[in-house]
Amino acid sequence: MLRPLRLRLLIVCFGVLALALLGCRAEADEGSTAPSVNDTTTADTSGIYRYTTPSRDGIGKVYMGREISKIMGHRGAGWLERDSRETDERPGQVVDSLQLAPSDVVADIGAGTGYFTFRIAPRVPNGRVFAVDIQPEMLDIMRRRIDRQQIDNVTLVRGTEKDPSLPPDTIDVAVMVDAYHEFAYPREMMTSLRESLRPGGRVVLVEYRKEDPSVPIKPLHKMSEAQVRKEMSAVGLDWVKTLDMLPRQHFIVVKKPDA
Repeated sequence: MLRPLRLRLLIVCFGVLALALLGCRAEADEGSTAPSVNDTTTADTSGIYRYTTPSRDGIGKVYMGREISKIMGHRGAGWLERDSRETDERPGQVVDSLQLAPSDVVADIGAGTGYFTFRIAPRVPNGRVFAVDIQPEMLDIMRRRIDRQQIDNVTLVRGTEKDPSLPPDTIDVAVMVDAYHEFAYPREMMTSLRESLRPGGRVVLVEYRKEDPSVPIKPLHKMSEAQVRKEMSAVGLDWVKTLDMLPRQHFIVVKKPDA
């Protein structure tokens, strides 16, 4: 009686072992089809972006051949207000070149500390400036200045990485100064912004010239004119003109087609 019992026990044990081995093999096979965390060629499901090993100043996310740069956080607020911007970037000339009407509604996207917001506001006394940022700390900096100076035509907007959170068909001019190259979701952001523009509304991008190696800015924080035009065309914005009157930056104008 003992031998048959032992035989049955051995059969059961071998069966359990076989099932365990098959389970391990199945897990290994399943894992082999999943992308590795170190896989540098995996694209996301949308097909718009691909991912790679991040470079020193990038996030490892590539859009239309360009790696997106890291953002400048609120701890870099002092850099945005540095005195050298007056000579290096000529903000007065930038604002003049926007050719704003007194009643224009302007969106400063990636407004930061409001360096340009508060230069634009006096130019649109009968209009409004929407100062958009995703960082509450930056919005707090601007809010304190609005309260201190009693500015009544600036509206603060907490946007998201994919949406500036602006009402549709309201914006005459959207301005992005040294900001667009940091957008984590440029396609979604610009598609949403396009919906916020009035027909014929303009977008002005001011970006450090990638074509010029002498511009002392990290490579991922620069953009070429060709790259900007390609990315804007992808969301249905038409190129209008490129001005290179600034010492180090492109001033590129695109627009939403007229109705």
